[in-house]
Amino acid sequence: MRLTILGGGGFRVPLVYGALLGDHAEGRVTRVVLHDVDAARLRAIARVLAEQAAGVPDAPEVTWTTGLDEALRGADFVFSAIRVGGLEGRADDERVALAEGVLGQETVGAGGIAYGLRTVPVAEDIARRVARLAPDAWVINFTNPAGLVTEAMARHLGDRVIGICDSPVGLGRRIARVLGADPREAWTDYVGLNHLGWVRGLRVAGRDLLPRLLADPALLGSFEEGRLFGADWLRSLGAVPNEYLHYYYFNREAVGAYRQAELTRGAFLHDQQARFYAGTRDPEVSALDLWDRTRAEREATYMAESREAAGAGEREADDLSGGYEKVALALMRAIARDERTTLILNVPNRGTLSPLDAEAVIEVPCLVDANGAHPVAVDPLPGHAVGLVCAVKAVEREVLAASRSGSRAKAVRAFALHPLVDSVSVARRLVDGYTAVHPGLAHLR
Repeated sequence: MRLTILGGGGFRVPLVYGALLGDHAEGRVTRVVLHDVDAARLRAIARVLAEQAAGVPDAPEVTWTTGLDEALRGADFVFSAIRVGGLEGRADDERVALAEGVLGQETVGAGGIAYGLRTVPVAEDIARRVARLAPDAWVINFTNPAGLVTEAMARHLGDRVIGICDSPVGLGRRIARVLGADPREAWTDYVGLNHLGWVRGLRVAGRDLLPRLLADPALLGSFEEGRLFGADWLRSLGAVPNEYLHYYYFNREAVGAYRQAELTRGAFLHDQQARFYAGTRDPEVSALDLWDRTRAEREATYMAESREAAGAGEREADDLSGGYEKVALALMRAIARDERTTLILNVPNRGTLSPLDAEAVIEVPCLVDANGAHPVAVDPLPGHAVGLVCAVKAVEREVLAASRSGSRAKAVRAFALHPLVDSVSVARRLVDGYTAVHPGLAHLR
């Protein structure tokens, strides 16, 4: 099989390739095509992959190109992990939002809206090209905001685009580990939108173990989300939220921590990765070793501001190994080989959550086979979660409408309606600020 990776010069591509190196079964990926608009980054990542493949006799062949059409032709799977505007754009998203006193995180609040506005047009162009050049290909979308971008691409690709995220997988794994269960044998009852979901149960052999966790303060304090949200709040919810809900439940504290930080997350990653890519130009340096060291630092500092604000401490060692590459590989295997499995994915609602329409992309457990991903039936969300999910989905729809129409008024509405933006006046200033720093948003009028 041929896998095309869009954003192929991205820092996390070696995670995907490393997962492929461990797959020796029939029907595996034998060729990887990397695409990126930055040839220097492609060369750097190609060096890392070459070192990863050393000594592996059947390692997938790797080629790279800056030509999108060339990359897509003949693809069986397309993994989309692009970053429109790069990390400099992410840092700008954070800076403009924080100047207005609101959250600038890349997928949540004002920062997520800005990122979505400039990403949707590019993602839809990619989707149209896939439909034309590789109509039988399956697209696995990891580009953030993952749910919003997946919904945009589905307009052109239908069910052949599926969104993935490692957050629900990591959350389910941590809960299972705390409860002494094997994550491979547990059913995680998870439902919501991307970066806006809740674990409402963890079932092993038909028995829900989550009530035991919620009843035990010591267990709740022994894993990341328990420390991040606090035992009392988790018991009040009767569920364990995705870590990104910290930005909603503790917004004032999160914004304060971001404003006090020496560097925003985007600025930190921009500087860190600049050092990595520059370092790979030295032929005497092991690109793989340099990548490993940089990745360890990246993972250890993930959501550092929120953990500091909550007093949650350092990340656990078991959570520093990523996870989205495993989800991507499992998804490809299930479709290509009909190896039926269950994964938490971003897919069209199709009646799964009654408050949302059929085409709204949600994040829920899905049964996956050769025909794609099929969301399973879930219990209704409680009222507080319904309100938040519906409000954020309405914002996503405004982002899609603004991206497609170029309407400044719709962009203002997207910002103003978000629960974490507290004023229409702030929304207008945000649009002004983002159009000033992002050439890709100059079309808003």
